[in-house]
Amino acid sequence: MYDFVVIWEWIEFAVRWTHVITAIAWIGSSFYFIALDLGLHRDRNLASGADGEEWQVHGGGFYHIQKYLVAPAAMPDHLIWFKWESYMTWVSGFTMLVLVYYLGAEFYLVDPAVMALATWQAVLISMASLAFGWIAYNTICKTFVNANQTLVMVALFAVLVGMSWFYTHVFSGRAALLHLGAFTASIMTANVFFIIMPNQRIVVADLKAGRKPDPKYGKIAKQRSTHNNYLTLPVLFLMLSNHYPLAFATQYNWIIASLVFLMGVTIRHWFNTQHARKGAPYWTWAATVVLMILIAWLSSIRPAAVEGEQAALKGQALVYASAPGFEDVTSIVQGRCSMCHAAEPSWEGMYWAPKGVMLETPEQIAHEARRIYVLAGLTHAMPPANLSFIEPAERQQIVDWFENAGRGAGI
Repeated sequence: MYDFVVIWEWIEFAVRWTHVITAIAWIGSSFYFIALDLGLHRDRNLASGADGEEWQVHGGGFYHIQKYLVAPAAMPDHLIWFKWESYMTWVSGFTMLVLVYYLGAEFYLVDPAVMALATWQAVLISMASLAFGWIAYNTICKTFVNANQTLVMVALFAVLVGMSWFYTHVFSGRAALLHLGAFTASIMTANVFFIIMPNQRIVVADLKAGRKPDPKYGKIAKQRSTHNNYLTLPVLFLMLSNHYPLAFATQYNWIIASLVFLMGVTIRHWFNTQHARKGAPYWTWAATVVLMILIAWLSSIRPAAVEGEQAALKGQALVYASAPGFEDVTSIVQGRCSMCHAAEPSWEGMYWAPKGVMLETPEQIAHEARRIYVLAGLTHAMPPANLSFIEPAERQQIVDWFENAGRGAGI
């Protein structure tokens, strides 16, 4: 049992680390190339026939960059493709979805107070919704291909608002916002896999065959890349939201998630306008602040409702509640942890339970058995700085209780 939990924790850590690394690489390249494209000097008659150029300095060297509107006259010998950052970000993210939310559906994905779903039903809905996201978005882009691109973004925003409402009425609050982020990220990666890369391959094939590439392929690819640029910041917010109950565990969490997409647009509009040398739209920062204040207000209309609070004990939680030593562990946790992890924390300056974890009742403690074991038994992560002075012997009692429960149930 001990070895399994430790190995499992490190697998999750390794996958999460991979996800963060690949996401940084993808977001960095996306931001860089959009800024580069917007900042190109296109008012110069370049001998190479390029559409524009830019001089940059970094790392002690100078870079002279040129962009061809369609393609150069001949195919270069070496061509770097930017795709794996996107693919591996999605693969590692979906792996995290499986490890945390699918395999831990009882704790993180399904909330009986929202909708009583079997694990297989919740997982099926999750995967189907990700596929639906790409189908809906791609249909919108193809339907409004010749329309003002603002119309495309408005239609996409309507889909995102609808999915915000849908997810929060199907999954737990934590899973709902995480899924909305995965929904959006899946659209972004599908843009790269199904549109941007195939279009670029068509252009390369034409060059190799001596044909003049059709400029429409580059235009479509740029459109999808621009959409990705505006969706990036909301995805980051949604991926981080599971650490903040005020974002995911409130009555209006679906409205909060919807407003985050508007903030992503206002922030990116500032930077994109600056990079294009079209002025400084300071109104975007004012709009962002107003949106953030509105989000904070929505989250505080009533105390955050902790997901699973009213759900009955079930599954493995019953095993831990009936294991030897549970009464002693309950006393330890209530004495060392519940001053913070409570509906109304008594710790000065704390107004809600950290990460929505409540540890006031035996039922809640049994429900959080694995997390207590890892954070307060195996490690000294909790309490922070050992502020409640939990003793080494008490930590050992937590370890013994959890492992005995696992052995007794054959877990």
